Amino acid sequence: MEYIAVHFDVHFAEGFMNDIFVDTLASIGFESFEDQLIAYIPENIFSQDALNRVISDFPYPGVKATCIEHIVDHDWNEEWEKNYFKPIVIGDKCVIHSSFHHDYPHLKYDITIDPRMAFGTGHHATTSLIINTLLEIDLNGKAVLDMGCGTAVLAILSSMRGAETVTAIDVDPGCVNNAKDNVALNSIDNIDVMLGDASSLAGGHFDVILANINRNILLMDIPAYMDCLASSGILLMSGFYTEDVQQLEHKLHEHHGIVKEIREHDNWAMIFAVKK
Repeated sequence: MEYIAVHFDVHFAEGFMNDIFVDTLASIGFESFEDQLIAYIPENIFSQDALNRVISDFPYPGVKATCIEHIVDHDWNEEWEKNYFKPIVIGDKCVIHSSFHHDYPHLKYDITIDPRMAFGTGHHATTSLIINTLLEIDLNGKAVLDMGCGTAVLAILSSMRGAETVTAIDVDPGCVNNAKDNVALNSIDNIDVMLGDASSLAGGHFDVILANINRNILLMDIPAYMDCLASSGILLMSGFYTEDVQQLEHKLHEHHGIVKEIREHDNWAMIFAVKK
């Protein structure tokens, strides 16, 4: 697949503004990002008008596109290794690395992720918020759902933490293929990776649901999550900003959800909820 790389000159007053801008770019189809900031999008969905609107409408000053280039036959693993994806340690118990990494600590939960273009390496605050929580809660014998699974890093850790069955679902065929490859890399046999959305959940039954998506999708899908969540089951949601928490809390309360805890990092938030 051929890609467009857009180089940005960014000068934000606060670090969290960079994350918000990246999330905004993702909403119009950008799939991968380097620290500089360089953003990648499939050529067939790139829109100059959409990019211009994102830049002009962004609420914080200090961003402009400086270069737009056409990328052919990109070696994405090489780019991640050189520019972005470095081994990450979370909670002194979990290390996430790629198959091309060799220098990393050996911890209790050792997860291999080759992300290609899928989201979920543990670097982003939303992923690490959920990972830290998964390292604390009891998953032994549980049925877990990883909704919007991306690389399947959350599904993989859930399996390693003792989940009996794990279902990983994503709407993007590329993510589904990447998730299947990562499950195989970690030699795990109890994760079922599926292509689909919340409509795929009808008739399902889960003890723990993980949903690291975005506010609008979560607001739309909370009823489906709660319908298939066991009584006293756990729902961990992230992928949204701290200012979105109240709206999501209200939606949860409408569907028998009780918010037990809110965790925050760099203006990103995670909701720990249970079903009445």
